[in-house]
Amino acid sequence: MLVKLTLAEQRTVLDNVSWETFEALLRDTGEDRGSRFAYDCGVLEIMTPLFEHENPKIQFDRFIFGLAVELKTKIRSAGSTTLKRKPIAKGIEPDSCYYIQNEPLIRGKQKLDLTTDPAPDLAVEIDITSSSVNKFNIYAALGVGELWRYNGEILKFYQLVESQYIEIKFSIAFPLICVSDMNRFIQQSKTMDEIDLVQSFNTWVRGKIG
Repeated sequence: MLVKLTLAEQRTVLDNVSWETFEALLRDTGEDRGSRFAYDCGVLEIMTPLFEHENPKIQFDRFIFGLAVELKTKIRSAGSTTLKRKPIAKGIEPDSCYYIQNEPLIRGKQKLDLTTDPAPDLAVEIDITSSSVNKFNIYAALGVGELWRYNGEILKFYQLVESQYIEIKFSIAFPLICVSDMNRFIQQSKTMDEIDLVQSFNTWVRGKIG
């Protein structure tokens, strides 16, 4: 077992964890726990987020919801829902994820089953410190089409192409949005009041539309 502690995240890594144990931990710890799990073929990482991690997560959620409202895009938020598939022995709990292109396919559903339901169209992953599992491989295997990854300093967009992620400049879910613009606003979130930040972002989006 390996434990790493920083100001942003605390990570515990366990090896040789069976799928049955992984599912038992999910069941026993419940949906209200503060930690998030990533599982890859027997390796389980348990990450407990701290302030430096959680604050940008909240900002991204507000930005994405604001984009959907201003662009009149249908969206279904799935938060940190556990995304998992037993046949490939992979599972992950993103910082947040969303159904956008596939929103009509899961509209009205109360539970997700990735054996029959599509994976979320967009996931946000914040890793201020290095993860001990390859999250790109997990997301790719689960079929998440777009990934936004933020390391505390730089935001990058990725698109899933032939089972691998390639870096892109413009979002697939929101083609109007360039990664450099989103990066500028997430940097501003470190020093701006949050109400002023959201108002500034929404005004900027309206200007892009007009």
